[in-house]
Parts: sequence; C-alpha cells; structure tokens
Amino acid sequence: MIKVVRGNPTPEELAAALAVVRARAAAASAIPSGAPAPRDSWSDPSRVAAHRLPQPGPVSWTRTYWPS
Repeated sequence: MIKVVRGNPTPEELAAALAVVRARAAAASAIPSGAPAPRDSWSDPSRVAAHRLPQPGPVSWTRTYWPS
C-alpha cells in the first residue's frame, strides 16, 4: 500500500512513482535466491590498493596515514 503523506500529486506523478516502485520490486525478485549478494564498492580491496603505497625512507613515518 502506498500512502501520500504530503502534497497533492497528479495521477501522472502517482503512476510514475508506482512504476518505479514496481520496477525495483521486480528487479529484486529477479535475483536468484542462491546467487551471492553483489559486493559493495566500499568493501572492494582493489579500491584501497589501487594507489601506490609510499616507499620506505628517512621520512616515511610521516606518510604512514595521510595519503599524498
């Protein structure tokens, strides 16, 4: 059930919102139950390791946390 909490949408706006909700529900149900969940890009280790790490040297301790 969809309830309009604020405003006065036109029938066309309600139809567009309902189409988006139904499309999202159809996409969610199309994923097989045995398939692994898609990985979030934030948890991808290659995103972190894509940048070159600082090389050891006399002042390398100053670059241990902050990226350049």
